[in-house]
Amino acid sequence: MNYKISPSILAADFNDLGDNIALVEKERADYLHIDVMDGVFVPSISFGMPVIKSIRKKSSLFFDVHLMIVDPDRYIENFAECGADGITVHLEASKDIDRTVSLIRSTGKKVGLSISPETPVSDITDEILKKTDMILVMTVRPGFGGQKYMDECTQKIREVRKRAEELGMDLDIEVDGGIDRKTITTVIDAGANVIVMGSSIFNGDIRQNMKYFRKVLGI
Repeated sequence: MNYKISPSILAADFNDLGDNIALVEKERADYLHIDVMDGVFVPSISFGMPVIKSIRKKSSLFFDVHLMIVDPDRYIENFAECGADGITVHLEASKDIDRTVSLIRSTGKKVGLSISPETPVSDITDEILKKTDMILVMTVRPGFGGQKYMDECTQKIREVRKRAEELGMDLDIEVDGGIDRKTITTVIDAGANVIVMGSSIFNGDIRQNMKYFRKVLGI
């Protein structure tokens, strides 16, 4: 399995955001997870295009942009232009998911599709699954950092991996929410390979946290 670590800057120290990003990059993070929240699809408001454009100037990491916003089609081209390498949208937030996925693909960016804990895997059709590069299984309710991992989501990870294998797809499965030193083995055993972590990376010694999780993943 090709494992990747995607530190979530939602948990970084915004007073030292540039230094925090430089540190995880030095410690060989694979992606940088960037949660964009609009206060509508989820209760919280985070940051948008100006922040991404700014940090893009100093980082060569893959920008894993997770749009937790309503009607994401309005902004996909803007996020592509400001520095996203992959754009993930929520199945629940799109009015026409086929159109949304096609729009992301037209920008030349990697296509991600996310499902919230209450959304069954069966809501993703085979036709849509085949058009994605990555499925993000939310393992907490989207909108807030620091939540506890929801055990019922483990089976959803297994279901997505099984579907991908049945379709002969080399699909990335990302997990986001409550991933720590206790739950990381749970999600990788279930079939996840792109691991988003916020407080588990940025709280405490960032360097040592990165080294620990890289060792667990064998990367």
